[in-house]
Amino acid sequence: MVEEPNSEGDDPRGGPRVSFGLLRKEVSEPGPTTLWQYVISLLLFLLTMFSCVELGIASKISSLPPEIVSYFTDPNATGPPPDMQLLLPFVESALPVAYGVLAIQIFHEIGHFLAAFPKNVKLSIPFFIPNFTLGTFGAITQFKSILPDKKTMFDISMAGPVAGAALSFSMFFVGLLLSSNPVGANDLVEVPSQLFQGSLLLGLISRATLGYRAMHAATVSIHPLVIAGWCGLTTTAFNMLPVGCLDGGRALQGAFGKEALFGFGLTTYSLLGLGVLGGPLSLTWGLYVLICQRTPEKPCLNDVSDVGTWRRAALIASVFLVVLTLIPLWDELAEELGVGLVTSF
Repeated sequence: MVEEPNSEGDDPRGGPRVSFGLLRKEVSEPGPTTLWQYVISLLLFLLTMFSCVELGIASKISSLPPEIVSYFTDPNATGPPPDMQLLLPFVESALPVAYGVLAIQIFHEIGHFLAAFPKNVKLSIPFFIPNFTLGTFGAITQFKSILPDKKTMFDISMAGPVAGAALSFSMFFVGLLLSSNPVGANDLVEVPSQLFQGSLLLGLISRATLGYRAMHAATVSIHPLVIAGWCGLTTTAFNMLPVGCLDGGRALQGAFGKEALFGFGLTTYSLLGLGVLGGPLSLTWGLYVLICQRTPEKPCLNDVSDVGTWRRAALIASVFLVVLTLIPLWDELAEELGVGLVTSF
């Protein structure tokens, strides 16, 4: 049941004029998952594990054994290569960040499946997308069933980001508290302070928690949980952008309809293209969406009934937080707040 296209007015009995269509069985009933889909999903998950480990290693680069750093960076270095066994403790210390990022994304997918199960909606297996900057760009999980109504589309779409954001923010905030505790100083890692200029919202929270003295420096000592939580919140925010069949696009389509999704999608693409949202990752994410996630979701069986005011309000609040998360701190504000050192030319 969909709204009548090109209708000149509402139904005399109230509400919009509607049309009904019949679906073929092969369209309305989900098909089985093929062997190749399982293989591709497994390979992508293994690549995502590797990219998460690489992120953890990059976050601990400042604690590399000096013998190895000197051998690979000094062009005049002579003598035998250093013992690579020295790298084992370094790699092991990088694993908590990888575990944290993977746990957030798995928690995100569990949220989708838990919301879909009571509604008897079948979802595809998740296809994780590796990324060496954030560990992962999330996962592509498709609706295999035709959704019964817009409320179901909205609830399942929002369940994953809410679950992932809750775990991400818990890691992020607990990590900030541990970063300011001198007892756990041995567990901290040094990162460039410019990292905190990448997000208006997360940068302000970090500044309020760690203080001016800690943040107004070239490097900042933080707990690995901060890195995992930051990456998780950024990935969740990207996936909540109102475009295509991202979680945010599906939720917006359910709450406001396809026409609204088209308008918001054009705005989102424009902001990504200009680098207003997402900073250095904006173009990469925009290309990923254009290639893999640009198509809106299929209509629901009941594509007319409204989702209600509180769901729309929740979505508006979520998109507002997404924008605050993905907008970088501009130099003047960063300098005034003492978030990192701003270099003037």
